[in-house]
Amino acid sequence: MADKKELSPQQRFELITANLQETLNPEIINDIVNNEDPTKNRPLKVYWGTATTGRPHCGYFVPIMKLAELLAAGCEITVLLADVHAMLDADKCPPELVDYRVDYYQRCIQAALSKSLKVDISKLKFVKGSSYQNSPEYGMDLWRILSIVSVHDAGKAGSEVVKQEKDAKMSGLVYPLMQVLDEVHLGVDAQFGGVDQRKIFTLAKDVLPKMGHRQCAHLMNPMVPGLQGGKMSASDANSKIDLLEDAASVKKKITKAEAVPKVEEGNGLLSYIERVLLPASNLLTGAPLFKVERRDQEPLEYSEISKIREDYRNDVLTPQLLKSGVVEALNNLLAPIQKEFQASPEWQELVDKAYPPPVEVKKVKKVKNKGTGRPGGAKPEQEVTEGIEKLDVTP
Repeated sequence: MADKKELSPQQRFELITANLQETLNPEIINDIVNNEDPTKNRPLKVYWGTATTGRPHCGYFVPIMKLAELLAAGCEITVLLADVHAMLDADKCPPELVDYRVDYYQRCIQAALSKSLKVDISKLKFVKGSSYQNSPEYGMDLWRILSIVSVHDAGKAGSEVVKQEKDAKMSGLVYPLMQVLDEVHLGVDAQFGGVDQRKIFTLAKDVLPKMGHRQCAHLMNPMVPGLQGGKMSASDANSKIDLLEDAASVKKKITKAEAVPKVEEGNGLLSYIERVLLPASNLLTGAPLFKVERRDQEPLEYSEISKIREDYRNDVLTPQLLKSGVVEALNNLLAPIQKEFQASPEWQELVDKAYPPPVEVKKVKKVKNKGTGRPGGAKPEQEVTEGIEKLDVTP
């Protein structure tokens, strides 16, 4: 990692708000980071929550990269391993698996930060949601917010986060309300998340003062397209790359990724370079660099996403070259996580406990009743007798 230099308050503020799509109430951040009163000068407290559902994939490097920047800016970070939220979201996490998945998520996130990005995680802590969400104090706040927020507003807040179903469950309404309360009960100054959570953040801004709680700032990352152009999702194997996938599998998936020549729109690889690979290089070496090796030519080297996009539009950086550069850089990021995994028998054992292989249900061939008019067919009296024998007539 590049040599750590003491940042000025303004540099810390700029790093905290860098590479975000939007920041709500930035003055809250500024008042803490730039406070000239030494008695009030303290690290900014930020939390990021993740529901422990599907296996963490390379899309998680987008928020993890921002966590690394926040840690580099001197923030105190709380990662909420939201086990209760996982069970609330359309049963994406069965109760019997939730504890294993909490452990699995923590290991993945910790390895990505400390091993892949080599950041100091002494100001990072993990909190399991159920460790405080079952407390009487939290329960009372939950009843209060349920009496304030309408069904319409609760549904609207969670519409881009909670799985939408025709036969919607009540859990989909409670989910966003709990996320609003989490920033209060975790005692933070700011909540960080994707821009898809904006409606939850604006609900918090409106509701919490009505409950006598102070407002928090909200930091929002942009959404990064998946390999096939849509949202990167743990439930779509073709749209994502698992953190533990081997180098050959990574190359195979990147090679098949959507990348129309000269067209930037919907190109998830360009977005990934901008949001993960360039910032990671900057964090590790002190300068952003995306390098593409070329056969019989000098390599292409980029320090700015604008130049990468320009060369892609002009077909200097072809889809094939783009993909080869992403494969190399991404495998370099994943290697330290996988090395940590291979060195930990406990982590290896945890995978099958957290994500057991699906049980194959064998189809039982239905025996057709050939009727009484065919050889081997059941006689009417035989059918009646068998039916009586199966009845339970015990009083």
